[in-house]
Amino acid sequence: MAVKNRFAELHDEITAWRRDLHAHPELLFDTHRTSALVAEKLRSFGCDEVVTGIGRTGVVGVIKGRADTSGKVVGLRADMDALPIHEQTGVDYASKTPGAMHACGHDGHTAMLLGAAKYLAETRNFDGTAVVIFQPAEEGGAGGREMCEDGMMARFGIQEVYGMHNWPGKPMGSFSIRPGAFFAATDVFDIEIEGLGGHAAKPHETVDTTVVASHIVIALQTIASRYADPVDQVVVSVTSFETSSNAFNVIPQKVMLKGTVRTMTEQMRDLAEMRLNKIATGVAESFGAQAQVDYERNYPVMVNHTAQTEFAAKVAAQVAGSCDEAPLIMGGEDFAFMLEERPGAYILVGNGPGAAVHHPEYNFNDEAIPAGCSWWAEIVEQRLPASR
Repeated sequence: MAVKNRFAELHDEITAWRRDLHAHPELLFDTHRTSALVAEKLRSFGCDEVVTGIGRTGVVGVIKGRADTSGKVVGLRADMDALPIHEQTGVDYASKTPGAMHACGHDGHTAMLLGAAKYLAETRNFDGTAVVIFQPAEEGGAGGREMCEDGMMARFGIQEVYGMHNWPGKPMGSFSIRPGAFFAATDVFDIEIEGLGGHAAKPHETVDTTVVASHIVIALQTIASRYADPVDQVVVSVTSFETSSNAFNVIPQKVMLKGTVRTMTEQMRDLAEMRLNKIATGVAESFGAQAQVDYERNYPVMVNHTAQTEFAAKVAAQVAGSCDEAPLIMGGEDFAFMLEERPGAYILVGNGPGAAVHHPEYNFNDEAIPAGCSWWAEIVEQRLPASR
């Protein structure tokens, strides 16, 4: 078995959908045009039910097989939102929205799942129900959590759920997956440091928050280097350093730090949060300043279920000829919320050479479409086999 012939026939059509989505990126939950387009396509395919407004702007389509003696229901999920990045690809279908672009390939994910939905609605060569899930706000908004909190899994009777992400640098159309912890938990923090501002010529009359904050930034790196077991994974990144004054001759009263903490276990997550609080407040106090920490637990560790991962890998190997083991990934993925509610698996599909995701020159590779569509369709047809 390889990619399905039908997706070779549909390739140009699916590519056109993808490029239209690419030209009109939308952020977080504001996927109104995208959601409307998805719902319109699903209705035109003849889906048995199309529901909008789940998780604010999410869309769900229900496709029943030729029979339903199994009573099984499988969910397939794609994300729809873009990133607040100014595009620099130079393609003729580049973003028409200043400051927003599909820099992570969610346009490709949505188009591929639409392609699979069209095929499944045409053929219905399965026994049970396929539920196609189009999710907003993966890029930091936890749209997956909101769809789950809206009761999506119970409402549609979903028993298993599968997701996919393109992966630049991996051979185009190839697949990788791993069981267990796969993508990291991603937490965010804000640290406000307050000292005593003053004239830059009289530092002895101040408590210099720039110096304090700089020491905190360096000290936070000891969470990984001195407090974590070297075989565990933890990444602490300070990504924003902003002073309350930008004048040459003013020592600022306050400094605001922002960043992320990424871990692979709840134990390391607990340790990192505890140490970050102690380091920030302790270092600030040692200089005569104060630090206020706001730590938010965001996406949990995304954990693939063993049986579903083995099945997903088998299907991928049939489509692409092989499926290798993926590395641990310290990026976050809010499909984790869906995998906390139902067993399932998440897989990577190769996007070929090119810029990394979240880069202004990134672009989804349309040549990956037949492989991605075939994998999703085969997940349904093999998990819900029709009687012969």
